[in-house]
Amino acid sequence: MADSRRVAERVMNRMQKLVDAQQRIIFFLLSLIAAFLATFFITLNEPSITLTQQYVMFILVFAVALWITEAIPPFSVGLLIVGLLIFLLGRSTDNVAGEPGYIDVQVFVQTWSNSVIWLMLGGFFMAHALKSTGLDVDLFRFTISKVGKNAQYILLGIMGATALASMVMSNTATTAMMIASTMPLITRLGSSDNLSKALLIGIPAAAALGGMGTIIGSPPNVIAVDAINSLARKDPSKNIGFLEWMMVGVPLALILTFILWGILLKKYKVVKHNLDLSFLQSSEYISSEERFQKRFVMGVMIVTVLLWLTGNWHGIPAAAVSGIPIILLPMVGIVTSDDVRELPWDTLMLVAGGLSLGLAIQESELAQFFVNKLKNFQFNSLAFMTLFAFATVIFSNVMSNTATATILIPVASILPGVDPISIAMVIGFSASCALFLPVSTPPNAIAYSTGLVKQNDFRVGGISIGILGPALIMLLILTFNALNWL
Repeated sequence: MADSRRVAERVMNRMQKLVDAQQRIIFFLLSLIAAFLATFFITLNEPSITLTQQYVMFILVFAVALWITEAIPPFSVGLLIVGLLIFLLGRSTDNVAGEPGYIDVQVFVQTWSNSVIWLMLGGFFMAHALKSTGLDVDLFRFTISKVGKNAQYILLGIMGATALASMVMSNTATTAMMIASTMPLITRLGSSDNLSKALLIGIPAAAALGGMGTIIGSPPNVIAVDAINSLARKDPSKNIGFLEWMMVGVPLALILTFILWGILLKKYKVVKHNLDLSFLQSSEYISSEERFQKRFVMGVMIVTVLLWLTGNWHGIPAAAVSGIPIILLPMVGIVTSDDVRELPWDTLMLVAGGLSLGLAIQESELAQFFVNKLKNFQFNSLAFMTLFAFATVIFSNVMSNTATATILIPVASILPGVDPISIAMVIGFSASCALFLPVSTPPNAIAYSTGLVKQNDFRVGGISIGILGPALIMLLILTFNALNWL
């Protein structure tokens, strides 16, 4: 009987894989058809649109459809974007060298050398070093040991530590580490305990919100900074560095995390009582080599972050500073060649593809083409900021937040009457406020995979942060603008 069940399970698994593959193929073909139809009807109604703009429009709609349907993985869409841009624009009769508006297709490959890609790569090296040396868990234990044994403050301490860690580590890795570290406590309390549920909802939410804090904290931040700094080529005063982003991002991340903590306390009625924190004690022997590695990683992280923060003073580009962890950590064997293969290269592929698509929208003047159609209308900048902020949250709940930022930022940044820096930052920050579904973010998916929370448990954070987040983001950015701090 047992053999029969195993055979039946294998057959069912193969059938399910076949069904999934067929579904993905259907979605891919539907996305392709939708892109053709959208481009055809726009061209039909707008005969002045150039062939290059038609190609970019087709790629844009095709990429959006693939991101929504998930017919292929998001990183594959990023690679497909680059390939289509090179193939189609390289063959476009409108795109001729020496002619006005010519676009050298090599620029779409060069997004891999973009400074923000190197900034993220430096962050990946540091995050992996923290994990491989166990320093991430040590910092977690140190933080929690300082908040006492009260259940309410333990929830706050864990969420706060998660938010801070996700500013230098990937949200996914931070969530996995935090949930694994708190599992002994959750197991003792039981899955039905209110604090257990509050932790499993609060940890992934705090990881997403903490990603607002720094440029490397979340890919949408990278898209926003690249869009802003592209303006700096014309006006150097518009440049946004690591410190300038943190001036807005860190307060936002901490305030929203604190607000969510209060909401979770009321939702799950976490009462004041002392808990057993013996699981925080570590009796493992630490060798002198391990101690050296931890201190070395801490030193590299402090130096790197300090140089990122003071970039406007010493003039060293943030991308060059990223070379410190990339060079020093492998030098002492903390990050090996095998570790490098395990880095989230798929995220970099997605970001590079997003940067290429944003560049194509700008260079082909496709966004400007549609904006010109609206130039006779009067725009209220606050209304448009509100529209894009909440649209970002909605789209990010059903598709990649990086893809959402890639699509919305280039268009929103050139609308008449809209400050490009403010709108780019609003969209970048709002993309981290999508917490409504288990699939909205990888951190939510990790928490959901424990089987201890249900889909509707995520609604409390999704609705509250989805509404309060964009409102607070706009308020803070408008305040900073009024004070000329941005």
